[in-house]
Parts: sequence; structure tokens; C-alpha cells
Amino acid sequence: MSNLQLSIVIPAKDEEESIPELCSWISRVMQTHGFSYEVLFIDDGSSDNTWQQIMLAHEGNRNIKGIRFNRNFGKSAALQTGFRAAQGSVVITMDSDLQDSPDEIPELYRMITEQKYHLVSGWKKKRNDPLSKTLPSKFFNGVTSRISGIKLHDFNCGLKAYDKAVIININVYGEMHRYIPVIAKWAGFTRITEKVVEHRARKYGSTKFGLERFVNGFLDLLSITFVSKFRQKPMHFFGSWGTLSFLIGFVLTLKLFWDKMYSLFIDKLPMKREITEQPIFYLALVAVIIGVQLFVTGFLAEMFAMQSLSKRDYLVIEKVGIEESSKTTIIHS
Repeated sequence: MSNLQLSIVIPAKDEEESIPELCSWISRVMQTHGFSYEVLFIDDGSSDNTWQQIMLAHEGNRNIKGIRFNRNFGKSAALQTGFRAAQGSVVITMDSDLQDSPDEIPELYRMITEQKYHLVSGWKKKRNDPLSKTLPSKFFNGVTSRISGIKLHDFNCGLKAYDKAVIININVYGEMHRYIPVIAKWAGFTRITEKVVEHRARKYGSTKFGLERFVNGFLDLLSITFVSKFRQKPMHFFGSWGTLSFLIGFVLTLKLFWDKMYSLFIDKLPMKREITEQPIFYLALVAVIIGVQLFVTGFLAEMFAMQSLSKRDYLVIEKVGIEESSKTTIIHS
């Protein structure tokens, strides 16, 4: 078991200009506070000299390490890979564009170790962004907070601190990195809070995100909410709606049957319209079919849920300063 206090996980894509300055800044903070630490850069398929800068930084400081993807897999993949490699008892994530300040790290570490929070999320209360980004962001965070029940102002802030138990018991995939607090909560890590942090203006390069992330963000929110609630018992969702749909179709079918029998044996008059000519017949048929389909979907989902879910491995083509180790033992806080 490693005795490292801190693992700092930093996804990086096309940030060659920021890497040297960020490494120097982190090193100063770590030395000032006497932390034992490692910095894990995840090069997410950069097309510039980001990886070369990471290797140069490693040569000057063996606490700085790197993992390089063969192509761009996205921030969630980079974070998940960094989480699996992290050895520190507290894990800090931050962006590589110098908009997150390493000076925040000591206080984030203290909140995890002394105040016993599972997760501390940064809140960029004062942002150096145009209104075209800040207004949609506030709306997005407000909706996410309401749906998830987690009172955070800035879910998408890259600067976060985690207890080690959190990052080895959650799985981040797709574009779910912005919902790590939600994933952690559904995994049972409920001691979640936030800390106001400095938001620095971008010094080099340009932002990697566009407005489409907000549309995708809401779709991801619906996905993670559904998966979190019904991942282990999908029949509770599909079965409930399947039962309701089937019962509606069954009741409509009984009504059609009763009308037919009443017309033949009580009124003894032919029906004005045949059963197949009535719109209610097709509503009943569709309701029964949908009900059966939902049941089948629920059964299939239950079968998949019973199988152990293996974490995806991303294709890593190079590493620097990373030692191959045995599979991490899952621990619970």
C-alpha cells in the first residue's frame, strides 16, 4: 500500500504551453506544505507536443508521471484511467489549462482528511467567462442540483478532491465526468460539499468545449439518473410501465369483448361497427404489445445486471513514471 498523501490527476489535450508552468507551480505548493505526492498527467490524444513536455517534466521531477492515449477518448476516459493509477490517499483532479489554481490543493486536502468529506467540489463563484457561458452554466447547474438532490453550484468544475475510497468504487464513462458527484452519491458516498475556488483566465490556447456540451449534458443527466436508480433492478422500471401498459390494453380488450357479447346476446342486434373497425381496438393492441415488449426488455436488462460489469480499458501507448501493479483492492469508507 502506497504512503502517498496526494495524487493529482490532470487530463491534458493540446496544452504544451501550460504543462511546464503548471508542473512548476504544483511542485512549489507541494514543497511548501511538505506533501508526499504524485502528479498524473493523462495525455488524451494531443496533436501538439504535450507528451514531450510531460516527459521533460518527469525527467526533472520523478513525482510527475504520465499516461498517453493513442487517440482522443474524452475527459471521462482520462479521469477514469488516472483514478485507476492513483496511489495517494486523497485524489485531486484539476484542468491543465492553468484556470485551476494549485494553491487550492492544501485546503481541499484538509477538508477530506480532517473534516472527513468524501468529495469536495470546487465552485468558481466568480468566473472569467462571457455571459454566453456563465448563464447556460448557471441554468444547467441549477437543474442538475434539483434533480440530483446535491446542493452544488458548479458540477462541472474540474478542481475536485476525493477520498481514495470514492475513486476506486465508481466508474466514469462516456461524458459523465461532470456528474461524478451524482455517481458518488448513488454509490453511497453522501458526504459531499463544495469550496469556493479561484477561476483564472485562460493564459494559453483556447477552450475545448462548445455550447453543444449543455445539450449533451442534459441527456447525460437523464442517463445517469436512470442508471443510478435502476441499474441493479431494471425490472422495477420496465416492469412497472409494462404492467401499466398491459393492464390498459387488457381492460380495453375486455370492453370490446363485453360490447360484442352484449350486442349478440342481450340486444340481439348487430354492432354498428365491427371490433376491428373501432379505434379502441388498435389502442388496446398497441398497449398490450408495448406492455409485453417492456416486460421482455426488463427481463433482458435483469440478465445483464446480474453479470459483473468490467471496467473498460482504454488503449494506452506510452507511460512515464507509472509502475505496473496488481489489481487495486476495492475498499469501502
